[in-house]
Amino acid sequence: MPETDKLNDLAKKVKAWGLELGFQQVAISQPDLSAASNNLLHWLDKGYQGSMQWMGEHGEKRYTPDQLVERTLRVISVRMDYLTDSNMIAVLKDDNKAYISRYALGRDYHKLIRKRLAKLGNKIESEIDFNGLNHLKLTQRPFVDSAPVMEKPIAEQAGLGWIGKNTLVINDKAGSWFFLGEIYISLELPVDKSEQANKCGNCRACLKVCPTNAFPEPYVLDARKCISYLTIESQEPIPEELRPLMGNRVFGCDDCQIICPWNRYSSKTQESDFSPRHNLDNSDLVTLFEWTEEEFLNNTEGSPIRRIGYQRWLRNLSVGLGNAPTSQRIIDALKQRIDHPSDLVREHVVWALKQQQTRAGEVKIFTAE
Repeated sequence: MPETDKLNDLAKKVKAWGLELGFQQVAISQPDLSAASNNLLHWLDKGYQGSMQWMGEHGEKRYTPDQLVERTLRVISVRMDYLTDSNMIAVLKDDNKAYISRYALGRDYHKLIRKRLAKLGNKIESEIDFNGLNHLKLTQRPFVDSAPVMEKPIAEQAGLGWIGKNTLVINDKAGSWFFLGEIYISLELPVDKSEQANKCGNCRACLKVCPTNAFPEPYVLDARKCISYLTIESQEPIPEELRPLMGNRVFGCDDCQIICPWNRYSSKTQESDFSPRHNLDNSDLVTLFEWTEEEFLNNTEGSPIRRIGYQRWLRNLSVGLGNAPTSQRIIDALKQRIDHPSDLVREHVVWALKQQQTRAGEVKIFTAE
């Protein structure tokens, strides 16, 4: 069999293997990231990255694949759906509940997808040996939301969807509730030509629904105002003017996905590892706030939530409690943390307590101290 035919056959097998491994879509691209790199540099010049200085590091490795992984000729992109429930709006509307971004309710996706990509890479390596393509000197490396990889423009060019006005990849048959992963590879595999056209049209639903008005314009996110950034990436105090706008969102935010019309086509995941743990999809703010550090570490083991640490967990929950309806239970819980050794925690507890006590005085439920 000619070498070209062998590579075509391998590409077909890669897609079949990917589906067998639990990915919902696999596509191959030879990405051109020149436009994406210009957009990134402009975004950085505006300071929209906030404290995420790593977004401006690594230079050309971020948008020149063969500088990141030597001899890269193609990128295999994969999509894995993660939505497990449909009660997001009910939780958001219940001010006593803690809203946690749906991607973080179960097992950390990084490890799960990376293992699947490693298995896919092993199958590719075995096929190379079997088909006598060893002379091509295979190099490959998997990525899952890690290293300087521009995964969204790569996924867009592979045909996994288009980058929407909310800066997320949207698929016209699957919405946007999915993770992305990549394998940089040195094989000259046939490229998919099924790039999806942008179908956002005149819709501005995601821009209007954003609680903190974090989109200065369509397709541009100011991370400094984004609740996901504030509750996950930032290690600083949450700006006081933004706290009342966050409501009960204590780890990430899904509003721009929940409102997106294309998510009517999303399907629930079949991955049991993404199922909610410890009732995190429907927990009271106070219950989570009262976790000890040991309980936090135990209950977030293997979860992406663990990465923010206990102090930021309490910081975020304090904001949620400050925004919650006036309650003696909440006030009592906050008072238990008023002398917390962390300056970060104390600042947010004091703020939340002030919100609670001020409203308590206004509605004459409690006697002012």
